[in-house]
Amino acid sequence: MATIKDVAARAGVAPSTVSYVLSGSRKISEDTRHAVQAAIEELGYHPRASARTLRSARTRVLALAAPRVPGAYRAIDGRFAIDVTDAARGHGYDVLLMTDSDGVGGLRRVARSRLADAAVLMAVEDRDPRVEVLHELGFPAALLGHDDHAALPWTDLDWEAAVALAVRESVAAGHRRMLFLSSAEHEVAARRGYALHGLDGARRAAAETGADVRVVPSHRDPDILARRLNEALTARPVPTALIVQHLILLPRLLDTVAAAGLRVPHHLTVVLVGSLPDELGTRHLPRIDLPVAEMSTAVARLAIDAIGSGRDDGPPSSQEPAGAGASTRPSDAPHHLIQPQMAGPVIAPPPGRP
Repeated sequence: MATIKDVAARAGVAPSTVSYVLSGSRKISEDTRHAVQAAIEELGYHPRASARTLRSARTRVLALAAPRVPGAYRAIDGRFAIDVTDAARGHGYDVLLMTDSDGVGGLRRVARSRLADAAVLMAVEDRDPRVEVLHELGFPAALLGHDDHAALPWTDLDWEAAVALAVRESVAAGHRRMLFLSSAEHEVAARRGYALHGLDGARRAAAETGADVRVVPSHRDPDILARRLNEALTARPVPTALIVQHLILLPRLLDTVAAAGLRVPHHLTVVLVGSLPDELGTRHLPRIDLPVAEMSTAVARLAIDAIGSGRDDGPPSSQEPAGAGASTRPSDAPHHLIQPQMAGPVIAPPPGRP
């Protein structure tokens, strides 16, 4: 196992400097502190200092756990990473980005070596395995998204209400037959919260309105997605509205609609759920934007509050963003659930309707 001398040699500092970084007992330059933390991460060093010393140290760093599959690109991940970093900086915190595909190993390394004071988890799953690790290590965290079983602070768009709102507004415009392009199959299989809640919203709104809402599971393969969507668009009875939650392949989706000889919104109304705010390519469509800035501000505040009474940057969670409330779960962990709002042009009526 790596020793403090190994860490010092890797970072190019004296062993005493490594001790100072770990304990926070002396002021160390940011460059030196980052070099020591990088060496700890590379070597997998776990300090043997007393728990009291480790608890007293403050790195003023939040770890942002954003699992990534190499080669896969999601614009929403980058937007959240930037906005969470901006929000953390407003509280005097830096952000350490962790991209392990499962996130468990990275969280263990960060928590045990005290590279950060708390974690922010993205791509939250139902019964997320990372949550168990956080509880096991007693490491503070907040969730960007929510797991109803996590008993941790969280913030999220109310995805069930968002999809239900899109269905109800479409019905109000005169649509009775519509498609719901849900999150991709792998997101549903991973039990991502937004994917499951979106499906619940479509089913609830269909039952409430009596509309024919056919669920089309999306797919990360654009060819499979195009084939599924084309089959659904040409099936009888013909749908007049398409509600889309899986927006990563939106350009390909719109190409498929055009290839089927359908013009938006004259032949088919397209409504987006979870679009990026201010994205120029979606402004001509009725939509429910994902409140990235509000969620980022809320999750940074919740994560910093979770660090506990040892922090020195402000009052506890009584200063939560507007709309936060106490959870009904036994843990009473604070949360910030954001209600959806329609944006963009009004939903057009179906063909033949004024």
